[in-house]
Amino acid sequence: MFLQQVINGLTIGSVYALIALGYSMVYGILELINFAHGEIYMLGAYLGIIFLAFFTAIGLTAYNLPLALFLTLILSVVFCASYGFTIEKVAYKPLRNAPRLSPLISAIGVSIFLQNYVMLTQGATDKVFPHLFGASGFQFVSVRMTYLQLVIILTSVVLMVALRLFVRNTKMGKAMRAVAQDKTMASLVGVNVDTVISVTFIIGSGLAAVAGLMVAMYYGLVNYFIGYIAGIKAFTAAVLGGIGSIRGAVFGGILLGLVESLGGSYISSEYKDAYAFIILIIVLLVKPGGLFGRAELEKV
Repeated sequence: MFLQQVINGLTIGSVYALIALGYSMVYGILELINFAHGEIYMLGAYLGIIFLAFFTAIGLTAYNLPLALFLTLILSVVFCASYGFTIEKVAYKPLRNAPRLSPLISAIGVSIFLQNYVMLTQGATDKVFPHLFGASGFQFVSVRMTYLQLVIILTSVVLMVALRLFVRNTKMGKAMRAVAQDKTMASLVGVNVDTVISVTFIIGSGLAAVAGLMVAMYYGLVNYFIGYIAGIKAFTAAVLGGIGSIRGAVFGGILLGLVESLGGSYISSEYKDAYAFIILIIVLLVKPGGLFGRAELEKV
């Protein structure tokens, strides 16, 4: 039972980690909490249903299911990345030099707008995502892992490692680290700060799209409100690990998934959403900067 819940926790924790990466990346660059990020995740789930339905209608799903899923993933990522890019240009860039409360209110406004936009265009009822993988999988001793769980975990790990390598080894990744450290100095040495910020939103939105598609496949149901719940949990994971830290976002997301799964199994499933916040409160009381972050003191 314990190992089974660990597998379940790693599965959903991997998804939380992907969403939390978007929060941490944006905060690390702009010191902005992008509360509309959860809605990008929700859009990824809806776009997955729309594109898969299209490929089913033209017969591609029956002819070549892996290709249909791959194209669905790519198109969902592209569209969500476009949404992220547009949101940054329309809702955040004009307020870049405004008081911190202004972009925060703008982010909440974008979140509400996207929720209602999806509700009006797609309906308020749940949408069903086809169970393409079924319940097939493999079993080791008393632990059973479905192929879908394996795909979710492996995909998340690959994307996390790829992001780490991108940030550490590419020219754009180094520019992102420079802007996160000091935007003014980075611009003085030739870094295009606007481009770096746009790329950050594009990458974060793309990761959220992948997470949304995988969750839609995992649970089989999607509604316009899932972005709010997942966004709050992923934000909690980012703060738990140390917001602004990529490693912290990954660890926080996985820890959050494990706490939910084990707490729901051994204590009560009715309060599984509360366990993460209890852990968060304890961590912030002991280490305010999060597990991999550090608290910064500002002189007045």
